Amino acid sequence: MAGVTLRGVAKRFGDTPVIEGLDLEIREGEFMVLVGPSGCGKSTVLRMIAGLEEVSGGEILIGERAVTDVPPKDRDVAMVFQSYALYPHMTIRENLEFGLKIRKTPRAEIDRLVGEAAQVLGIVPLLDRKPKQLSGGQRQRVAVGRAIVRKPAVFLFDEPLSNLDAKLRVQMRAEIKRIQQRFGTTSIYVTHDQVEAMTMGHRIAVLSGARLQQVGAPLEVYERPANLFVAAFIGTPPMNFLAGTLADGGTRFQAGAFALPIPTSARGATAPLAGRKVVAGIRPENVLPAGHAARGEVAAVEATVEIVETLGDQIVVHARAGDDVLVFKEDPHRAPEIGAKVAVQLDLAALHLFDAGTERRIN
Repeated sequence: MAGVTLRGVAKRFGDTPVIEGLDLEIREGEFMVLVGPSGCGKSTVLRMIAGLEEVSGGEILIGERAVTDVPPKDRDVAMVFQSYALYPHMTIRENLEFGLKIRKTPRAEIDRLVGEAAQVLGIVPLLDRKPKQLSGGQRQRVAVGRAIVRKPAVFLFDEPLSNLDAKLRVQMRAEIKRIQQRFGTTSIYVTHDQVEAMTMGHRIAVLSGARLQQVGAPLEVYERPANLFVAAFIGTPPMNFLAGTLADGGTRFQAGAFALPIPTSARGATAPLAGRKVVAGIRPENVLPAGHAARGEVAAVEATVEIVETLGDQIVVHARAGDDVLVFKEDPHRAPEIGAKVAVQLDLAALHLFDAGTERRIN
Protein backbone atom coordinates (compact mmCIF):
# COMPACT_ATOMS: atom_id res chain seq x y z
CA MET A 1 0.00 0.00 0.00
CA ALA A 2 1.02 3.60 -0.57
CA GLY A 3 -0.55 7.04 -0.57
CA VAL A 4 -0.73 9.19 -3.71
CA THR A 5 0.25 12.87 -3.80
CA LEU A 6 -0.43 15.31 -6.63
CA ARG A 7 1.44 18.62 -6.45
CA GLY A 8 0.43 21.35 -8.87
CA VAL A 9 -0.53 18.77 -11.50
CA ALA A 10 -1.66 20.26 -14.81
CA LYS A 11 -2.73 18.85 -18.15
CA ARG A 12 -3.24 20.79 -21.35
CA PHE A 13 -4.19 19.68 -24.84
CA GLY A 14 -2.70 22.45 -26.96
CA ASP A 15 -4.00 25.69 -25.46
CA THR A 16 -6.93 23.97 -23.76
CA PRO A 17 -6.49 23.36 -20.01
CA VAL A 18 -7.99 20.07 -18.80
CA ILE A 19 -6.57 20.18 -15.27
CA GLU A 20 -4.97 23.22 -13.65
CA GLY A 21 -2.79 23.28 -10.53
CA LEU A 22 -4.27 20.21 -8.86
CA ASP A 23 -3.02 19.66 -5.30
CA LEU A 24 -4.44 16.51 -3.72
CA GLU A 25 -3.17 14.06 -1.14
CA ILE A 26 -4.72 10.58 -1.01
CA ARG A 27 -3.84 8.81 2.22
CA GLU A 28 -2.50 5.29 2.45
CA GLY A 29 -5.42 2.83 2.53
CA GLU A 30 -7.97 5.52 1.65
CA PHE A 31 -10.86 5.17 -0.80
CA MET A 32 -10.87 8.53 -2.61
CA VAL A 33 -13.58 9.33 -5.13
CA LEU A 34 -13.07 11.92 -7.88
CA VAL A 35 -16.50 13.19 -8.91
CA GLY A 36 -17.72 15.81 -11.33
CA PRO A 37 -19.62 16.37 -14.58
CA SER A 38 -18.46 15.03 -17.93
CA GLY A 39 -15.43 16.90 -19.23
CA CYS A 40 -14.18 18.12 -15.84
CA GLY A 41 -10.88 16.20 -16.14
CA LYS A 42 -11.42 13.48 -13.53
CA SER A 43 -10.56 10.55 -15.85
CA THR A 44 -7.54 12.48 -17.11
CA VAL A 45 -6.29 12.76 -13.52
CA LEU A 46 -6.63 8.99 -13.14
CA ARG A 47 -4.80 8.35 -16.40
CA MET A 48 -1.97 10.65 -15.35
CA ILE A 49 -1.59 8.73 -12.09
CA ALA A 50 -1.52 5.49 -14.10
CA GLY A 51 1.03 6.94 -16.53
CA LEU A 52 -1.32 6.67 -19.52
CA GLU A 53 -1.31 10.46 -20.01
CA GLU A 54 1.74 12.73 -19.84
CA VAL A 55 1.70 15.47 -17.21
CA SER A 56 1.96 19.04 -18.53
CA GLY A 57 3.10 20.38 -15.17
CA GLY A 58 3.57 19.45 -11.51
CA GLU A 59 4.52 16.08 -10.07
CA ILE A 60 2.92 12.83 -8.92
CA LEU A 61 4.19 10.70 -6.05
CA ILE A 62 3.16 7.18 -5.09
CA GLY A 63 4.34 6.69 -1.55
CA GLU A 64 7.61 8.62 -1.28
CA ARG A 65 8.58 7.89 -4.90
CA ALA A 66 8.15 10.48 -7.67
CA VAL A 67 6.57 8.69 -10.64
CA THR A 68 5.82 11.61 -12.97
CA ASP A 69 8.21 10.24 -15.61
CA VAL A 70 8.05 6.55 -14.64
CA PRO A 71 6.54 4.14 -17.23
CA PRO A 72 3.07 2.73 -16.37
CA LYS A 73 4.37 -0.82 -15.84
CA ASP A 74 6.73 0.38 -13.10
CA ARG A 75 4.25 2.43 -11.06
CA ASP A 76 2.75 -0.52 -9.11
CA VAL A 77 -0.85 0.46 -9.90
CA ALA A 78 -3.74 -1.61 -11.30
CA MET A 79 -6.54 0.00 -13.28
CA VAL A 80 -10.13 -1.14 -13.81
CA PHE A 81 -11.60 0.38 -16.97
CA GLN A 82 -15.16 1.30 -17.89
CA SER A 83 -15.02 -1.10 -20.87
CA TYR A 84 -13.86 -4.17 -18.83
CA ALA A 85 -11.04 -4.70 -21.42
CA LEU A 86 -11.08 -8.51 -21.20
CA TYR A 87 -9.39 -10.69 -23.81
CA PRO A 88 -12.32 -12.36 -25.64
CA HIS A 89 -10.35 -15.40 -26.81
CA MET A 90 -9.14 -16.29 -23.30
CA THR A 91 -11.02 -18.01 -20.49
CA ILE A 92 -11.69 -16.07 -17.31
CA ARG A 93 -8.86 -17.95 -15.59
CA GLU A 94 -6.47 -16.99 -18.41
CA ASN A 95 -7.60 -13.36 -18.22
CA LEU A 96 -6.83 -13.31 -14.49
CA GLU A 97 -3.47 -15.00 -14.99
CA PHE A 98 -2.27 -12.92 -17.92
CA GLY A 99 -0.64 -10.04 -16.04
CA LEU A 100 1.01 -12.42 -13.58
CA LYS A 101 2.51 -14.49 -16.38
CA ILE A 102 3.93 -11.36 -18.02
CA ARG A 103 5.71 -10.66 -14.71
CA LYS A 104 7.01 -14.25 -14.65
CA THR A 105 5.23 -15.04 -11.38
CA PRO A 106 5.79 -18.67 -10.26
CA ARG A 107 2.97 -21.05 -11.24
CA ALA A 108 2.10 -21.95 -7.64
CA GLU A 109 1.80 -18.26 -6.75
CA ILE A 110 -0.39 -17.60 -9.81
CA ASP A 111 -2.75 -20.39 -8.76
CA ARG A 112 -2.91 -19.05 -5.20
CA LEU A 113 -3.58 -15.44 -6.22
CA VAL A 114 -6.18 -16.31 -8.87
CA GLY A 115 -7.93 -18.74 -6.53
CA GLU A 116 -8.07 -16.15 -3.75
CA ALA A 117 -9.44 -13.42 -6.05
CA ALA A 118 -12.02 -15.74 -7.60
CA GLN A 119 -13.22 -16.77 -4.14
CA VAL A 120 -13.51 -13.17 -2.93
CA LEU A 121 -15.46 -12.15 -6.05
CA GLY A 122 -17.65 -15.25 -6.23
CA ILE A 123 -16.54 -16.16 -9.76
CA VAL A 124 -15.03 -19.63 -9.11
CA PRO A 125 -17.72 -21.38 -11.25
CA LEU A 126 -16.94 -18.99 -14.15
CA LEU A 127 -13.20 -19.59 -14.47
CA ASP A 128 -13.45 -21.87 -17.51
CA ARG A 129 -15.90 -19.69 -19.44
CA LYS A 130 -15.13 -17.05 -22.07
CA PRO A 131 -16.10 -13.37 -21.48
CA LYS A 132 -18.95 -13.54 -24.04
CA GLN A 133 -20.64 -16.17 -21.83
CA LEU A 134 -20.81 -13.76 -18.87
CA SER A 135 -23.25 -11.02 -17.92
CA GLY A 136 -22.14 -7.41 -17.55
CA GLY A 137 -21.87 -7.72 -13.77
CA GLN A 138 -19.83 -10.91 -14.01
CA ARG A 139 -17.46 -9.30 -16.51
CA GLN A 140 -16.98 -6.37 -14.18
CA ARG A 141 -16.10 -8.76 -11.35
CA VAL A 142 -13.46 -10.33 -13.60
CA ALA A 143 -12.04 -6.90 -14.43
CA VAL A 144 -11.80 -6.13 -10.70
CA GLY A 145 -10.27 -9.58 -10.11
CA ARG A 146 -7.56 -8.91 -12.67
CA ALA A 147 -6.57 -5.84 -10.64
CA ILE A 148 -6.73 -7.70 -7.30
CA VAL A 149 -4.40 -10.55 -8.31
CA ARG A 150 -1.56 -8.11 -8.93
CA LYS A 151 -1.56 -6.92 -5.29
CA PRO A 152 -0.74 -3.35 -6.39
CA ALA A 153 0.06 -0.39 -4.17
CA VAL A 154 -2.90 1.53 -5.67
CA PHE A 155 -6.21 0.54 -7.32
CA LEU A 156 -7.53 2.92 -10.01
CA PHE A 157 -11.20 2.68 -11.04
CA ASP A 158 -12.38 4.62 -14.12
CA GLU A 159 -16.20 4.72 -14.02
CA PRO A 160 -16.35 0.91 -13.78
CA LEU A 161 -20.11 0.68 -13.19
CA SER A 162 -21.46 3.03 -15.86
CA ASN A 163 -22.30 0.17 -18.26
CA LEU A 164 -24.44 -1.69 -15.71
CA ASP A 165 -28.16 -1.36 -15.02
CA ALA A 166 -29.33 0.50 -11.91
CA LYS A 167 -29.90 -2.55 -9.68
CA LEU A 168 -26.56 -4.11 -10.60
CA ARG A 169 -24.75 -0.82 -10.02
CA VAL A 170 -26.00 -0.77 -6.43
CA GLN A 171 -24.86 -4.37 -5.91
CA MET A 172 -21.42 -3.85 -7.47
CA ARG A 173 -20.98 -0.58 -5.56
CA ALA A 174 -21.27 -2.50 -2.31
CA GLU A 175 -18.98 -5.28 -3.55
CA ILE A 176 -16.19 -2.89 -4.60
CA LYS A 177 -16.38 -1.13 -1.25
CA ARG A 178 -16.27 -4.48 0.58
CA ILE A 179 -13.24 -5.59 -1.44
CA GLN A 180 -11.40 -2.34 -0.71
CA GLN A 181 -12.12 -2.70 3.00
CA ARG A 182 -10.88 -6.30 2.96
CA PHE A 183 -7.58 -5.59 1.21
CA GLY A 184 -7.08 -2.06 2.55
CA THR A 185 -5.46 -0.96 -0.72
CA THR A 186 -5.34 2.75 -1.53
CA SER A 187 -8.07 3.27 -4.13
CA ILE A 188 -8.96 6.16 -6.44
CA TYR A 189 -12.39 5.91 -8.03
CA VAL A 190 -13.71 8.16 -10.81
CA THR A 191 -17.44 8.70 -11.33
CA HIS A 192 -19.92 11.33 -12.53
CA ASP A 193 -22.57 9.81 -10.22
CA GLN A 194 -22.68 11.75 -6.97
CA VAL A 195 -24.65 8.95 -5.25
CA GLU A 196 -21.72 6.58 -5.95
CA ALA A 197 -19.34 9.21 -4.60
CA MET A 198 -21.31 9.78 -1.40
CA THR A 199 -21.83 6.09 -0.61
CA MET A 200 -18.37 4.73 -1.51
CA GLY A 201 -15.68 7.25 -0.63
CA HIS A 202 -13.87 7.89 2.65
CA ARG A 203 -13.40 11.31 1.08
CA ILE A 204 -14.60 12.84 -2.17
CA ALA A 205 -12.89 15.38 -4.41
CA VAL A 206 -15.28 17.47 -6.51
CA LEU A 207 -13.89 18.76 -9.82
CA SER A 208 -15.31 21.24 -12.31
CA GLY A 209 -13.90 23.58 -14.90
CA ALA A 210 -10.45 21.89 -14.77
CA ARG A 211 -10.08 22.72 -11.07
CA LEU A 212 -10.59 21.06 -7.71
CA GLN A 213 -13.64 22.65 -6.09
CA GLN A 214 -13.67 20.89 -2.70
CA VAL A 215 -12.32 17.81 -0.98
CA GLY A 216 -13.63 16.29 2.24
CA ALA A 217 -15.68 13.55 3.86
CA PRO A 218 -19.02 12.99 2.06
CA LEU A 219 -21.12 14.45 4.89
CA GLU A 220 -18.79 17.44 5.24
CA VAL A 221 -19.11 18.26 1.54
CA TYR A 222 -22.88 17.75 1.69
CA GLU A 223 -23.45 19.90 4.78
CA ARG A 224 -20.86 22.61 4.10
CA PRO A 225 -20.40 22.98 0.32
CA ALA A 226 -17.52 25.33 -0.46
CA ASN A 227 -19.28 27.08 -3.36
CA LEU A 228 -22.40 27.20 -5.49
CA PHE A 229 -21.22 24.51 -7.88
CA VAL A 230 -20.63 21.94 -5.13
CA ALA A 231 -23.92 22.86 -3.45
CA ALA A 232 -25.82 22.30 -6.71
CA PHE A 233 -23.94 19.17 -7.80
CA ILE A 234 -24.04 17.19 -4.55
CA GLY A 235 -27.48 16.12 -3.35
CA THR A 236 -30.65 14.60 -4.83
CA PRO A 237 -32.93 16.43 -5.40
CA PRO A 238 -30.58 19.42 -5.79
CA MET A 239 -30.46 22.27 -3.32
CA ASN A 240 -33.01 25.10 -3.69
CA PHE A 241 -31.42 28.46 -4.55
CA LEU A 242 -32.83 31.98 -4.07
CA ALA A 243 -31.02 35.07 -5.37
CA GLY A 244 -31.35 38.14 -3.18
CA THR A 245 -29.70 40.76 -0.99
CA LEU A 246 -28.55 41.00 2.62
CA ALA A 247 -30.71 43.75 4.11
CA ASP A 248 -31.15 45.46 7.51
CA GLY A 249 -27.47 45.42 8.41
CA GLY A 250 -27.06 41.84 7.26
CA THR A 251 -29.79 40.49 9.56
CA ARG A 252 -32.32 39.69 6.81
CA PHE A 253 -32.24 37.99 3.40
CA GLN A 254 -34.58 39.65 0.89
CA ALA A 255 -35.52 37.94 -2.40
CA GLY A 256 -38.81 38.63 -4.13
CA ALA A 257 -41.52 36.90 -2.11
CA PHE A 258 -38.97 35.82 0.49
CA ALA A 259 -37.85 37.81 3.50
CA LEU A 260 -35.86 35.44 5.69
CA PRO A 261 -34.22 36.38 8.98
CA ILE A 262 -30.55 35.44 9.11
CA PRO A 263 -29.99 32.98 12.00
CA THR A 264 -28.36 34.66 14.99
CA SER A 265 -25.38 32.31 14.77
CA ALA A 266 -24.59 33.53 11.23
CA ARG A 267 -24.93 37.28 11.70
CA GLY A 268 -21.28 37.74 12.61
CA ALA A 269 -20.43 36.69 9.04
CA THR A 270 -23.27 38.55 7.29
CA ALA A 271 -23.13 41.91 9.14
CA PRO A 272 -20.01 43.13 7.25
CA LEU A 273 -21.70 42.17 3.97
CA ALA A 274 -24.86 44.27 4.39
CA GLY A 275 -26.24 45.26 0.99
CA ARG A 276 -24.29 42.51 -0.79
CA LYS A 277 -26.01 40.36 -3.41
CA VAL A 278 -26.06 36.76 -2.20
CA VAL A 279 -27.60 33.41 -3.05
CA ALA A 280 -29.39 31.52 -0.28
CA GLY A 281 -29.56 27.76 -0.53
CA ILE A 282 -31.67 25.25 1.36
CA ARG A 283 -31.89 21.51 0.76
CA PRO A 284 -35.27 19.87 0.07
CA GLU A 285 -35.19 17.95 3.37
CA ASN A 286 -34.95 21.28 5.24
CA VAL A 287 -38.18 22.58 3.68
CA LEU A 288 -40.63 21.17 6.22
CA PRO A 289 -44.41 20.85 6.47
CA ALA A 290 -45.95 23.60 8.59
CA GLY A 291 -45.76 22.75 12.27
CA HIS A 292 -43.00 20.16 11.80
CA ALA A 293 -40.23 20.26 14.42
CA ALA A 294 -37.08 22.05 13.22
CA ARG A 295 -33.57 22.43 14.62
CA GLY A 296 -33.92 26.16 15.25
CA GLU A 297 -35.58 29.25 13.84
CA VAL A 298 -38.01 28.77 10.93
CA ALA A 299 -39.55 30.97 8.26
CA ALA A 300 -43.10 30.27 7.05
CA VAL A 301 -43.75 30.27 3.29
CA GLU A 302 -46.90 29.64 1.24
CA ALA A 303 -46.46 28.10 -2.20
CA THR A 304 -48.53 26.66 -5.05
CA VAL A 305 -47.91 23.05 -6.07
CA GLU A 306 -46.80 22.63 -9.71
CA ILE A 307 -45.32 19.13 -9.92
CA VAL A 308 -45.49 16.00 -7.72
CA GLU A 309 -42.99 13.16 -8.30
CA THR A 310 -43.77 9.81 -6.65
CA LEU A 311 -40.72 7.77 -5.59
CA GLY A 312 -42.44 5.13 -3.46
CA ASP A 313 -41.12 5.83 0.03
CA GLN A 314 -41.57 9.57 -0.51
CA ILE A 315 -42.78 12.19 -2.97
CA VAL A 316 -40.90 15.20 -4.29
CA VAL A 317 -43.02 18.35 -4.55
CA HIS A 318 -42.18 21.37 -6.74
CA ALA A 319 -44.08 24.42 -5.50
CA ARG A 320 -43.91 28.03 -6.66
CA ALA A 321 -43.58 30.92 -4.21
CA GLY A 322 -43.55 34.19 -6.15
CA ASP A 323 -40.90 33.94 -8.87
CA ASP A 324 -39.08 31.06 -7.17
CA VAL A 325 -39.70 27.32 -7.01
CA LEU A 326 -39.13 25.31 -3.84
CA VAL A 327 -38.52 21.57 -4.07
CA PHE A 328 -39.20 19.52 -0.95
CA LYS A 329 -39.97 15.98 0.18
CA GLU A 330 -43.24 14.77 1.65
CA ASP A 331 -44.92 11.60 2.91
CA PRO A 332 -46.38 9.75 -0.12
CA HIS A 333 -49.71 9.38 1.69
CA ARG A 334 -49.97 13.16 2.09
CA ALA A 335 -49.49 14.09 -1.56
CA PRO A 336 -50.96 17.54 -2.34
CA GLU A 337 -53.04 18.20 -5.45
CA ILE A 338 -51.56 20.09 -8.39
CA GLY A 339 -52.50 23.75 -7.97
CA ALA A 340 -53.08 23.41 -4.21
CA LYS A 341 -51.69 25.97 -1.77
CA VAL A 342 -49.28 24.47 0.75
CA ALA A 343 -47.76 25.97 3.87
CA VAL A 344 -44.15 25.03 4.53
CA GLN A 345 -41.41 26.30 6.78
CA LEU A 346 -37.72 26.73 6.04
CA ASP A 347 -35.35 25.44 8.72
CA LEU A 348 -33.05 28.46 8.97
CA ALA A 349 -30.41 26.51 10.89
CA ALA A 350 -29.79 24.70 7.60
CA LEU A 351 -29.64 27.84 5.43
CA HIS A 352 -26.55 28.16 3.19
CA LEU A 353 -25.36 31.57 1.98
CA PHE A 354 -23.07 32.20 -0.99
CA ASP A 355 -21.57 35.42 -2.33
CA ALA A 356 -23.29 36.10 -5.68
CA GLY A 357 -20.08 37.47 -7.20
CA THR A 358 -17.47 34.95 -6.13
CA GLU A 359 -19.96 32.06 -5.64
CA ARG A 360 -17.99 31.14 -2.52
CA ARG A 361 -19.65 30.09 0.73
CA ILE A 362 -20.19 32.78 3.34
CA ASN A 363 -19.06 31.18 6.59
